[in-house]
Amino acid sequence: MVRKKMDRIDFDTALKLYDEDLFILGEMADKKRKELHGNKTYFNINRHINPTNICADVCKFCAYAANRKNPNPYTMTHEEIMEIVDKIVEDGVKEVHIVSAHNPDTGIEWYLDIFRKIKDKYPQLHVKALTAAEVDFLSRHYGKTYDEILDMMVEAGVDSMPGGGAEIFDEKVRDYICKGKVTSDQWIEIHKKWHERGKKSNVTMLFGHVENREHRIDHMMRIRELQDQTGGFNCFIPLVYQTENNYLKIEHPITADEVLRTMAISRLVLDNVPNLKAYWVTSTVNLALVAQEFGANDLDGTIQKESINSAAGAKSANGIELDDFVGLIKDSGFTPVERDSIYNEIKVW
Repeated sequence: MVRKKMDRIDFDTALKLYDEDLFILGEMADKKRKELHGNKTYFNINRHINPTNICADVCKFCAYAANRKNPNPYTMTHEEIMEIVDKIVEDGVKEVHIVSAHNPDTGIEWYLDIFRKIKDKYPQLHVKALTAAEVDFLSRHYGKTYDEILDMMVEAGVDSMPGGGAEIFDEKVRDYICKGKVTSDQWIEIHKKWHERGKKSNVTMLFGHVENREHRIDHMMRIRELQDQTGGFNCFIPLVYQTENNYLKIEHPITADEVLRTMAISRLVLDNVPNLKAYWVTSTVNLALVAQEFGANDLDGTIQKESINSAAGAKSANGIELDDFVGLIKDSGFTPVERDSIYNEIKVW
């Protein structure tokens, strides 16, 4: 059981922080970052694999799933996936991140067998896979309880869960942007059960669409409450909404000012979540580097290939070369530290 911290920021105070001078807010978050991590910025050498874009759910913000805006459905074979895994292990990749759409046609074993094949061949490779939204889909579609699905994941070799599917926890917003998908309470329940198995996970927040500041603070407060109970979250990842090729029709992307404010407030509010990630895929590399001075201590990783956010306009399809990634962090005045998937330090660059 994780003990609650005293004198923590409450909802109203957190909301008022949005009106603070940007640079003062940055200084506050940077102070907290330095208390936790000094000058270190973490990253890992990872590869994203998105095995299918055929989806039973329809989310208005999604440009990845096969639909009339993306009429190119695909499902990878296990052989195709293993060819990628063979190659990335040769390249020194230490984590494979596997998330995809909610394909109703593949069968539950299609999901689980590939994890077994990866772990049988490469037991040292960390498998981060299946969002809570995917767990909920598999549970509903195949008549299994959450506990049964999670136990099957553990048996198949899944090491940790990504934080996707959280979107915004407010149910009115969820009803508009992703009706029929996992609810906020279900998302929290799934991660709580995962943590109770001694496993770690991340948690995301999709912002910059139809939500408001109150919704973001509410989202953070619910994360903090679960973290008080389980201590199972490694990292909080605010994801900047991508505007292209989807049905939300947001005309203007969120401003850099608002992104940095949200990053800084996240660092201050989430006093019990150790790491804050500026996910360069959605924020752009340049803004992620600036976010290091607004509380962020992690930039994710090299990725190599990414399909979900790049379908909506993110410049992430082919990842970043390792030397370039390290150089960008150094040039911005921070110390690059390669980590594993659960934040053990591997190498200080």
